[in-house]
Amino acid sequence: MGLIKEFKDFIIKGNAIDMAVGIIIGAAFGGVVKSLVDDVLMPPIGYVMGGVDFSAIKITLAEAVKAGETHPITQQVVAKDLPAVSINVGLFINALIALIIQGFAIFMVVKMINSLKRKSADVPAPEAPPADVQLLTEIRDLMKARG
Repeated sequence: MGLIKEFKDFIIKGNAIDMAVGIIIGAAFGGVVKSLVDDVLMPPIGYVMGGVDFSAIKITLAEAVKAGETHPITQQVVAKDLPAVSINVGLFINALIALIIQGFAIFMVVKMINSLKRKSADVPAPEAPPADVQLLTEIRDLMKARG
């Protein structure tokens, strides 16, 4: 029973719930940024660069081989279709741009939170009342205590 109680205490704590919410929102945010990069930013950039589709930029190492054809390296007839082997540079560029956008967005959120923390820390503590007011407050409290 101790393990279940300990797990329940862990889950009920605010930190675990905050972390779970952060992960869920982060995953959703990642999808939005991916769409922003792939569907909004990269098409106009590709258009300006002469119709380049960044997601299609790749370095082909080996062409696709159809079933029944001879493999170019092993010189053996292949039994099933083999896809082309390529390094997808364009997809990497898209992922890199998405990472930069996400990193900048997180930086801005952290910067905003830090500035709010600094503002709350800059609020001065209330001043102590003057000596005569303190004395009157003590007299009042003593009179209340006596009845």
